[in-house]
This record gives sequence, C-alpha cells and structure tokens, in this order.
Amino acid sequence: MDTRDFWRKSSYSGAGDGDSCVEIANGLTRVAIRDSKTPARATLTFPTPTFTTFIEALKPHPHP
Repeated sequence: MDTRDFWRKSSYSGAGDGDSCVEIANGLTRVAIRDSKTPARATLTFPTPTFTTFIEALKPHPHP
C-alpha cells in the first residue's frame, strides 16, 4: 500500500463478538483486505476502482 494502513472490520460482521469477518484498509490508490482472525497472514490488494466495481456487483439489485 502506498499510505499507512488503517484497518477496520466489515460492517457485515454480524452479531456476537464479530471475529469472523474481513478487515479493509483504504490507501491512496488501492484497497487491502485481510482475514480478521489471522491478520498477519496474506493480504489481498486491489486498485480502488476494481474494488468499488466488485462491491457494487455484490449489492442486491431490484428485479424488474
């Protein structure tokens, strides 16, 4: 990442202690994703426009 990481848990972590979720960090040009249960392991990074397109595709869309 080209800036300091600021990790935050997903807003969809669910009820309970919220330890089964992903964390994301926004950089200047990329978004990083990691597993909150094992933050020291692999991190995926995506260009910000690619990540935005991915998230938009996951959102439910109304059927005509």
